[in-house]
Amino acid sequence: MALLLKHRNFHRLLRVIMAFRSSPPPLPSSSSSFHSHASSNLSRPLLPFKSRVSFPLRGFPNRFSVQNAVSPRAFMSSSTATESFQENASSKAYGSDQIQVLKGLEPVRKRPGMYIGSTGPRGLHHLVYEILDNAIDEAQAGYASKIDVVLYSDNSVSITDNGRGIPTDLHPDTKKSALETVLTVLHAGGKFGGSNSGYSVSGGLHGVGLSVVNALSEGLEVTVWRDGMEYKQRYSRGNPVTILTGYSLPVESRDRQGTCVRFWPDKEVFTTAIQFDYNTIGGRVRELAFLNPKLTITLKKEDNDPEKNQYDEYFYAGGLVEYVKWLNTDKKSLHDVVGFRKEIDGIAIDMALQWCSDAYSDMILGYANSIRTIDGGTHIDGFKASLTRTLNNLGKKSKIVKDKDINLSGEHVREGLTCIISVKVPSPEFEGQTKTRLGNPEVRKVVDQSVQEYLTEYLELHPDVLDSILSKSLNALKAALAAKKARELVRQKSVLRTSSLPGKLADCSSTNPEESEIFIVEGDSAGGSAKQGRDRRFQAILPLRGKILNIERKDEAAMYKNEEIQNLILGLGLGVKGEDFKKDALRYHKIIILTDADVDGAHIRTLLLTFFFRYQRALFEEGCIYVGVPPLYKVERGKQVYYCYDDEELKNLQNSFPHNASYNIQRFKGLGEMMPLQLWETTLDPERRLLKQLVVEDAAEANIVFSSLMGARVDVRKELIQNASRMVNIDQLDI
Repeated sequence: MALLLKHRNFHRLLRVIMAFRSSPPPLPSSSSSFHSHASSNLSRPLLPFKSRVSFPLRGFPNRFSVQNAVSPRAFMSSSTATESFQENASSKAYGSDQIQVLKGLEPVRKRPGMYIGSTGPRGLHHLVYEILDNAIDEAQAGYASKIDVVLYSDNSVSITDNGRGIPTDLHPDTKKSALETVLTVLHAGGKFGGSNSGYSVSGGLHGVGLSVVNALSEGLEVTVWRDGMEYKQRYSRGNPVTILTGYSLPVESRDRQGTCVRFWPDKEVFTTAIQFDYNTIGGRVRELAFLNPKLTITLKKEDNDPEKNQYDEYFYAGGLVEYVKWLNTDKKSLHDVVGFRKEIDGIAIDMALQWCSDAYSDMILGYANSIRTIDGGTHIDGFKASLTRTLNNLGKKSKIVKDKDINLSGEHVREGLTCIISVKVPSPEFEGQTKTRLGNPEVRKVVDQSVQEYLTEYLELHPDVLDSILSKSLNALKAALAAKKARELVRQKSVLRTSSLPGKLADCSSTNPEESEIFIVEGDSAGGSAKQGRDRRFQAILPLRGKILNIERKDEAAMYKNEEIQNLILGLGLGVKGEDFKKDALRYHKIIILTDADVDGAHIRTLLLTFFFRYQRALFEEGCIYVGVPPLYKVERGKQVYYCYDDEELKNLQNSFPHNASYNIQRFKGLGEMMPLQLWETTLDPERRLLKQLVVEDAAEANIVFSSLMGARVDVRKELIQNASRMVNIDQLDI
């Protein structure tokens, strides 16, 4: 890959699609707070190395913290044992006074993760999506045509729409204004369906979105324009701090309608810094603009430095057809994007799809009432079943599939397919507040019927398109048959684990995957240092020989024949591509990519990420993929040793020394240069290392970036590098 950037700049490109959850090492302290490399501007002197004390693995807790990548040994202390004993003693006295009744919005502040998923970056951005989805509901109902999202320099966010505005009159049950009711009462809203509902179709169902954001905000300000009036009210942590005030609008503004919600997230609730990512929110805004073709959404970021201000406007009149074109920008399409819109029994279906000749996996994105259903649901199940059945029937009818005994499977017909399917359901059944899967059984039947009718009619009128699709599917079938022996070999070796593990794998003694971790390193040199420096009880090492196969450009048969790919599949226990992912089958629940801090290391890391994303994407969803961060510099001043992880840390360290200080700087070009003890102290020791967890925040954006970086089209990659060149510091180029 002709991307001549050092690893630090390369991550800026990947940061568009991957959320790096820094996992800093904790330091022993008398207080409960921890310090990390990530948050410290000054490199700390390394703690004195202590010999590892042997104790049985069963002493480990049954988990490794996903967020903080901390070794179980960090939790083993006499104070913890004492607290546990006291807690057990007090729990024996169990009476009515131990029963707590949470009132108002107390449940939200007590257990925020239940409502927004987490108290980290993902939960923080979920607050924005909750308010944004309310504005989208107004647009879907036909009352709003524009939404403005602003990220302010004080880390607050405002969302403004030109819909009907939240009602402000007195609510008959709560005896408060309707505005205060929806902001302070859980399960209060206008989206419960029935004759009294304010929306025929909406993403909100439970009436908790706005009140949850209010409860988890240090401050919230709401402005409503309605009936020629402007109303304002302020809240703090779920409670009103001002009364609802209103005044008449000027004559020229009397027709203004809509709602503006601005909130400041509560630092007491969120475990990470309050910082909204423009690209992350931009991905969601773009997605919503594709799904609602009559809607204009603007996104603006205000910064104290005017030159850093950002602004984008999203409007896509073509809807899902434009969405598929955007996703397949860097691919060779077999035909034009096809799509349809239809409504049956009150359920609206909007779908667009396209096959590409140079893609070997599928990308199917499902939405229900403009909410992404990342775990699928009945709409996706109905589409897949109908697509497979329809193409098999048309193939035999047209005599393209000549052998009557051949039945193309879903995996074969979907190879190279990009499809977006969006349904609007009056009474959707989602799983949980985060709404990751649609459960309405009636949706499957409607989608199945609609897809069959449309595809049959379209493909019979366009036999050339049918021929291209079926040829692609038959080639996929042939590749699958060619790879069958390799697949069976993978299965057989998986059964005979003890005798079939890769020869270069230095396994750990633990057989519990929850407490085991594996480091994937490049080359025998780094592998040798890592094997000597590791803790053999729970750390395994798998050295790779050079660069692995780029599976973005290869079919399944070539992938299974590659020795390094086979070693990864067998060593990690990944199973066979296309089969349901089972975390229990993994041999290690922490897969750590540990490569050199140069352009080759960045390339190998990207090849591995491509393999994991295409072969078993669920690894990211389960939080199993990490990147280890070795230091770039070792600084010795007298008997004091410092390790710096980037140039900025080195500069800060140098500035902290006296002007006439004498010190030596060693630049680590590869892991093989480090002594085993150095590697343990800086990169392997769970108490002091720095890990970064990788999760996919936006699957569509991730798909595009992997295709651009690793696909066959050089022109797209060249354009990507040229566009990103302004982000690069010339001094960081590795030529």
